Amino acid sequence: MHSRQFSMTNLETLEAESIYTLREIAAEFERPVLLYSVGKDSSVLLHLARKAFEPAPIPFPLLHVDTGYKFREMTEFRDRVARELGLELIVFRNEDAIRAGAAPEPLGTQRCCSLLKTEALLMALREHRFDAAIGGARRDEERSRAKERIYSFRNQFGAWDPRNQRPELWEIYNGKIHPGESIRAFPLSNWTELDVWMYISEEKIEVNPLYFAQVRKMVDRGGVLFPADGTRSSREGETLLSVSCRYRSLGCTPCTGAIRSTARTLDEVVEEMLRFRTSERASRIIDHDVDGSMEKKKREGYF
Repeated sequence: MHSRQFSMTNLETLEAESIYTLREIAAEFERPVLLYSVGKDSSVLLHLARKAFEPAPIPFPLLHVDTGYKFREMTEFRDRVARELGLELIVFRNEDAIRAGAAPEPLGTQRCCSLLKTEALLMALREHRFDAAIGGARRDEERSRAKERIYSFRNQFGAWDPRNQRPELWEIYNGKIHPGESIRAFPLSNWTELDVWMYISEEKIEVNPLYFAQVRKMVDRGGVLFPADGTRSSREGETLLSVSCRYRSLGCTPCTGAIRSTARTLDEVVEEMLRFRTSERASRIIDHDVDGSMEKKKREGYF
């Protein structure tokens, strides 16, 4: 009798690993939450979570940290997806900082991000007593994220110490924590940007329209395109452009740039991705405002 051979594609292997991780999180932690940024990675993560637990509902809520500077298309997409899928969605804002006028221009991106993202996230986790926060970060995005384990241990202040992390041999994860401590979990750690787009195409996952090229009103700053209606666009002497472009990464309007592109469909985006040799976060100001800025933010509690 011949033994039957089974093989899995790269995407099937990544999917199985992520679903296993999501089920482990649900089993190990009392109050996990899925961070929903409305980007392509969190769209894939949401799709995987639905697959992991179907036909039952996802056993944890979604959390969106809203800075007040998100693209209108992001908040509309977020609310519609949550409504259509019947998801429990928590939207959290650092209202004190927003009322005080926190913005990138007067404060600088480091301080603004600390108030509207890092502090807001830590406040939300404490208020709702979440002990595990699941996110769509990937190791290929940025150098400090390449240091992350799938279970990223955070102390009682939400801070990350890359020297104080746990081994993950044979995909065995240690989720034991003391009161006040937490875990940030990254089921997409081993995916690449190309993997994400190929999976979106294969699974027909709906993503935000900002990822697809269309003619938009933009200004060019050093080769990076910023929306003309963003808070950083009113600079003297800048020329308003009508240019075909799309976003590779979604964040706050003042700090997130677009790239010139004609990719209007999933197949065209995948084809374009095969030619790229730079990180999708190259157009995110917050990653480049000071040397090692992402690692500094992560040490302070940023996701």
